Amino acid sequence: MQEGPQHQEELKVFLVDIVTKDTKPEILADRMRELENLVNTFGGVVILQTYQKKDQPDNKTYVGKGKLEEIIADMQRLGANLLVVGNILKPRQVYEISEQLRPFKMKIRDRVDLILKIFDKHAEGGESGLQIELAAIKHMGPRIFGMGIELGRQGGGGSGAMRGLGETNTEIMNRHLKERQRKIAKKLEDYEHMRKLHRDSRIRKGLPTVGIVGYTNAGKSTLLNALTKKGVLAEDKLFATLGTNVGKLYMITDPETGRGKEILINDTIGFIRDLPPTLIKAFKSTLEDSIESDLLLHVIDASDTFVQERIDVVHEILAHIGAKQSRILVFNKIDAISPERLLQLQETYKDEITARISAKDQQGLEELKKLLIEKLNLI
Repeated sequence: MQEGPQHQEELKVFLVDIVTKDTKPEILADRMRELENLVNTFGGVVILQTYQKKDQPDNKTYVGKGKLEEIIADMQRLGANLLVVGNILKPRQVYEISEQLRPFKMKIRDRVDLILKIFDKHAEGGESGLQIELAAIKHMGPRIFGMGIELGRQGGGGSGAMRGLGETNTEIMNRHLKERQRKIAKKLEDYEHMRKLHRDSRIRKGLPTVGIVGYTNAGKSTLLNALTKKGVLAEDKLFATLGTNVGKLYMITDPETGRGKEILINDTIGFIRDLPPTLIKAFKSTLEDSIESDLLLHVIDASDTFVQERIDVVHEILAHIGAKQSRILVFNKIDAISPERLLQLQETYKDEITARISAKDQQGLEELKKLLIEKLNLI
């Protein structure tokens, strides 16, 4: 079974999530919903889902021998061919489960595998393609050769590594991957250097920069388009943006004369819960534009049931990448909530700098622009 756009209809997915015994039902439901959205974004169809509450996952198969046997029986009965585990598994655990699934021509992907496959599907080459490849190598190791993720899309990859004396296939693959990592790191350094030159140029020109960050699918690209008319593709799906998009916005600071100041606004990859440090690190160069911005717009889906949880995830990742600048909490999609819910959000976050908008309907954008002028000291 090939995993790719031309065979999306073949992906019949069984979802399983392992959570601690004290996990609340609403949190469990949210995890499952997000996992199903990931599957749908990749192009699969979820035909069954289950969960298991246990504080200590099984060392060998993560889900446990008996549970795995139940899952395989259900997958056979329903014709599922892909098992997706909503957790981060160790390579040995993936191997053990794969061996159990192999006789039935089924495959397994853990949460990070699935995210990386989505990244690979949406990548347009260049820097984002290199970052995805690097993250995949670090997470999957030799498994990557059976994942359908394209290696060496920038050249210099290939699989014609020479066998050394007494080398096993695994040793050959590991040596090849180590060399590929070195080449990718060098090319990413070149991209990083170019980004730094661009940032230095903006500083010399006195151009303030604003970074748009937020949980995936919160409406970041829609806001960039609304403010700058950039024309970025804004889709209602997870990880629609992988690279960095930069637009310009002319801010009128003196209404009487029409004089103002031009600022740059950049939008980058969205965040999601349980991203491993290796994956965050792989996108460090892309995220640097946000880290180096003068101000951050943290876009939040106001219609989300788990607003605070999403905010916490974004703040945690921002802290991890060293982003310390001021930020405005931008509650987006207010057109999708009741007036009572809007008042509740205002009260809950009254001690924060906030804006309430609908990027899709252009509501609240003028108030947001006034905040930008104030926080960037443009007057």
